[in-house]
Amino acid sequence: MNDDKIINLQINRKDFEEVYFSGTSGSLFFSSATKGKTVTTLIVGLILAILFIFKDDFSKEKFGILYFVSFLFLLCVIFLSVAINKVSRWKKEVTAYLKTLENAEIYQIKFNKKIFTVNINNEKETCLWTEFTSAETGEKFIALEGKYNYMFPQKSMNPGDYEVLKQAVKKNIK
Repeated sequence: MNDDKIINLQINRKDFEEVYFSGTSGSLFFSSATKGKTVTTLIVGLILAILFIFKDDFSKEKFGILYFVSFLFLLCVIFLSVAINKVSRWKKEVTAYLKTLENAEIYQIKFNKKIFTVNINNEKETCLWTEFTSAETGEKFIALEGKYNYMFPQKSMNPGDYEVLKQAVKKNIK
């Protein structure tokens, strides 16, 4: 296949961290996966605190409200802790991946009209373009999701190669 394009990436951990942990995506409490649960837990906790302050004013019939809100607060805390655990695991996986990249001598992308290959220290992951389910192309990075998931920062390659890859992704992933 003579139409293969090879792009060598320069590995700078900060370039990858800048994209992976941009905004609040690295925050345990305010990432996109946990922000809503954090806010909900805080609101229910505030309501519970107010109810505890005024618990002496409740009749026996209305005391059930305190138990109900306590139960809701417990559920919110459990769901928040599960979401925080997922974000924490994701951060650990990304950190481990970035460590392997840091130690890599070879990091290149090779592709043509049908096949896409990533080579990290001669460990190749090859798949068809059709195996990617979605792609995001922006000014700072290109992300591919499917059989394998990849994120390539714009800073890790020269501008010409970035545009070639961007066009190939737009053409081959629909």
